Amino acid sequence: MADQKKGMVTLSQEDRKFPPPAELVAKAHITKEKYEEMYKRSIEDSDGFWGDIAGETVEWFKKWDKVSEYDLAKGEIKWFLGGKLNVAYNCLDKHANGSRKDKLAIIWQGEPKEDKKTYTYAQLRDEVCKFANVLKSKGVKKGDRVAIYLPMVPELAISMLACTRIGAIHSIVFGGFSADALRDRILDSSCNMLITADGSFRAGKVIPLKKNSDAAVKECPCIENVIVVQRTKNEVTMHPKESWWHEEMAKAGTECEPEHMDSEDPLFILYTSGSTGKPKGVQHTTGGYLVYASTTFKYVFDYHEEDIYWCTADIGWVTGHSYIVYGPLNAGATSIMFEGVPTYPEPDRFWEIVEDYKVNQFYTAPTAIRAVAKDGNEWPRKHDLSSLRVLGTVGEPINPEAWMWYYEQIGGSRCPIVDTWWQTETGGILITPLPGATTIKPGSAARPFFGVKPAILREDGSKCD
Repeated sequence: MADQKKGMVTLSQEDRKFPPPAELVAKAHITKEKYEEMYKRSIEDSDGFWGDIAGETVEWFKKWDKVSEYDLAKGEIKWFLGGKLNVAYNCLDKHANGSRKDKLAIIWQGEPKEDKKTYTYAQLRDEVCKFANVLKSKGVKKGDRVAIYLPMVPELAISMLACTRIGAIHSIVFGGFSADALRDRILDSSCNMLITADGSFRAGKVIPLKKNSDAAVKECPCIENVIVVQRTKNEVTMHPKESWWHEEMAKAGTECEPEHMDSEDPLFILYTSGSTGKPKGVQHTTGGYLVYASTTFKYVFDYHEEDIYWCTADIGWVTGHSYIVYGPLNAGATSIMFEGVPTYPEPDRFWEIVEDYKVNQFYTAPTAIRAVAKDGNEWPRKHDLSSLRVLGTVGEPINPEAWMWYYEQIGGSRCPIVDTWWQTETGGILITPLPGATTIKPGSAARPFFGVKPAILREDGSKCD
């Protein structure tokens, strides 16, 4: 039985099961039968499985000598030992050197509606090479740590990819964090450069990022240079060893050879939020992370060549690292970056963008879904959402009522919802439905991804059978 209550749909538990649409299954990368076959091999022949995947998804300067090596008791896990690669090369050059040269890599939508930019793979490569040369001109080298404290502007993606091009390790700090949080993260990882902005827009207000950066840097003697992106044009004070992004870029060339990185070289450091104690610096290495982020992106969102994909997360969180930048770009996707919030200037901002850009896959947080759902069904109904094919949630469990609203009002009862479970520490999705393979239901993250063998523990740490 179904009833209506404040725009939400309530169904019996038996009715709350939704098989994948036949039309999607016909074109899906992974069907139910394919999932069972691949999952079985990923558990029984892990090295063979991931070796094949790595060969398909990444261009290696030198192939690995051994797929994996681990000692779980010591917490030592290594992937693609001896392999040489570069993440920026894989995310940019391998596409720009081929048929995707003129394909859009990033579509950027600013908070002000008129602020829009697009970058093809060739254009993005040039911008990344230029900033990589800026970094080198400031003495940044392989192994150095670079702090990035920026809003959701293209320079954020460009700066992180530029770090990976020269082998520097980026540490991105969410632009909503305080000066104290920025200071603590800079000091903990001994960053020698900070990339920031004069300010950021949030719901029509200007947030003084440069002011926060100045306060942090005063207590960070390890910072040797600061580069400032001009975003809001609010008044700021520039200090010695500080320079403007646009002035530095005007002097930089577009040729920068990618550093050959070992598969186990560090790629980035990202700190947990600190909600349960002192923030932990999580380090991800190069080869295994890129293979997993790219593979999960392709299969979890059933991404196809012509699709437009949008993850609404901030790149300051791991979701943005893996599923706005590294996963999509390595896979040759078109990825949307959005600077604003879902309810400004009106509660239909998300749906306006979906309609404008004909978004096919939409990935957001349950908090955002609840925020827009409470404003009623009339807002999404103003927009054509027929381009949507797959919906996703991330960051927290989604309550059944919000799940049903999302499924009915946004997906038109035809789009599978991939309710993904993972962590900063894992770098990629661990448990999730697959759009063409899984019968979905509210509150269920469903099945493990390939190579993942989950265990359920009791409170005392013992394992449930």
